[in-house]
Amino acid sequence: MLPIDRDGRTRKLGLIDMQSGGDVSRIVYSGVDNIPGHSTLEKMRYLQNHGDGLRRLLLSEPYGDPAMSVDLIVPPGDPRAQAGYIIMEAMGYPLYSGSNTICTATAVLQSGLVAMQEGEQNLVLESPAGLAHVTAQNRNGRVESITTQGEPAYVAARDLQVTMPRGDVIPFDVVWSGAFFAMVDASALGFALVADEFPKLASFGDSFIREVRKTFTEQHPQLGDVGPVPFAHFMGPVEQAPAGHYRSRSATYVHPGVICRSPTGTGTSARLALMAADGMLQPGEVLETVSPRNSSFLGTYLGDTTVGDRRAVNSNITGRAWTLSHSHLVVDLDDPLVDISDLEHLLLTEEGDGAR
Repeated sequence: MLPIDRDGRTRKLGLIDMQSGGDVSRIVYSGVDNIPGHSTLEKMRYLQNHGDGLRRLLLSEPYGDPAMSVDLIVPPGDPRAQAGYIIMEAMGYPLYSGSNTICTATAVLQSGLVAMQEGEQNLVLESPAGLAHVTAQNRNGRVESITTQGEPAYVAARDLQVTMPRGDVIPFDVVWSGAFFAMVDASALGFALVADEFPKLASFGDSFIREVRKTFTEQHPQLGDVGPVPFAHFMGPVEQAPAGHYRSRSATYVHPGVICRSPTGTGTSARLALMAADGMLQPGEVLETVSPRNSSFLGTYLGDTTVGDRRAVNSNITGRAWTLSHSHLVVDLDDPLVDISDLEHLLLTEEGDGAR
């Protein structure tokens, strides 16, 4: 039973916690007031500049954990979409995320925010990067898989290198797939990409991304300045399973200090784009990425497109999300551990039916 607010100093948020591939996404579906902006991208930029207190609250102790993600449900600006969602992580505000899209799509269907249909169902969500076209496979009121097509991915830079603080020279490529990823060969660095390596991967990732940010400062050809490089993607060897199906261990570092538990959808898309550019993958073929926790996503190379004047790759990602909890979070504005700057004006005095 929720406590009674006798003096008007508490706020309540409706949450659905999900996980996909081991990464936890906290879906906020109620308790947040209208956010200015016509599109999800404009709403995201408002939060970034004037409402970052919500992200800090939900990803910091005692309310959350930096290894989690938060997805705020908002009304879409595009009439083709059934819902919008703003992604918040330790690194800030990624424009798109595969695992967050899988979790958000599953949550809105299973909770009834969007009416679920038995069997195959098409759903369109509006991310800050644009429309995410989702196909859900539903059975007996549960979403058994999500396939999502998001941002086209393109190779932004090849054959770069940085010198690490101890003098090691690390070669890398940069790929855009909803954010910029610095792509590194895990085997050359001595990583097998298993769970025991999480601390070493995080430590290397932190130093590496700090150096990458000094080297790579390119803007997106359509979105402009999207901030410094937030991700490193560690690539394991590629193995062929059945014909047209490849498998590779992988890990994604999120700055600062987080190694994803899942293979990450955007990391998988980035790897697909790199393999396609190298002629290692043909349209219709599949890459299965396997995380250090042995969870996996399937990425399918759909074909080529362009982003500005760049050759780009369309792909989709398939995975499944699982519900962890339905809850209400109580925010006491007088709690000394609650930083109400950039926060109080976002929270509804009385919980509404949905995030607005």
